[in-house]
Amino acid sequence: MPNVLSAKKRDRQRHKRRARNQAVATHVRTVVKAVRKAVADKSPAAPQALASAIAIIDRAAQKGVVRRATASRQISRLTQAVNKVAGR
Repeated sequence: MPNVLSAKKRDRQRHKRRARNQAVATHVRTVVKAVRKAVADKSPAAPQALASAIAIIDRAAQKGVVRRATASRQISRLTQAVNKVAGR
């Protein structure tokens, strides 16, 4: 437990950031799962799910929750999967 005032503040900030980052990461996993499910079901809603997933993944990368390369790789793989189902 921190004793110095500045250390206490840093601890509070750390907890806030961690909670925010966890929420963003959870949201990313949820939308990726939704796209994968749409692809598995060969749903016509897959492109719309992909579009929202790309926006959310990009936002997470901008916030630093996910590394830029990881975000790019996820988007690329999801796009390939959706295109395969859509017959492009």
